[in-house]
Amino acid sequence: MSKAADDQRSDGELVAAINAGDWTAFEVLYFRHRDWAYRLAWRFSGDEADAQDVVQEVFVYLARKFPGLQLTAGLTTLLYPAVKHTAITLRKKRQRMVGGGELGDLEMGGVGDKGTEGDGELREQLREVMRGLSEEHREVVLMRFVDEMSLDEIAAALGVPTGTVKSRLHHAVKGLRADSRVRRWFEV
Repeated sequence: MSKAADDQRSDGELVAAINAGDWTAFEVLYFRHRDWAYRLAWRFSGDEADAQDVVQEVFVYLARKFPGLQLTAGLTTLLYPAVKHTAITLRKKRQRMVGGGELGDLEMGGVGDKGTEGDGELREQLREVMRGLSEEHREVVLMRFVDEMSLDEIAAALGVPTGTVKSRLHHAVKGLRADSRVRRWFEV
């Protein structure tokens, strides 16, 4: 196990250490959040190589914020918009370069990825039902249930009031519960 994985300091403590000049703390933040950032980048870009590029760009962006970064929410709340916008920008650029058509919807990375091999059909049904949601509703569902972000973190990351997040999530889950193929995953 790496030294970074053994570090028990909170993200806030790591940010304070980096602000004080301890750049080894940045390595800990990177290893702690890179997989999350990759999954999110892949969700928005739909491309493995682009997702890797996004992670690199976002952590360079984060490094430039030091010294002086004040963490007022979770690090994922700070990184979410940066990952999202960087991935979408790269995807649009790739689409223009290959003469592609429309920019596709939010990818479904992470949806239904947990489970046994026999759950493949159920996972595909969940993905299909999720594609039927509006992008705003789908995004809050993914942030809440896949990224495990709190309602306040989602609101901060999207730059909308918490009440808006609650409303979007309520309507999205209501729609998911209405579909018999995936209802059991969203029952209380």
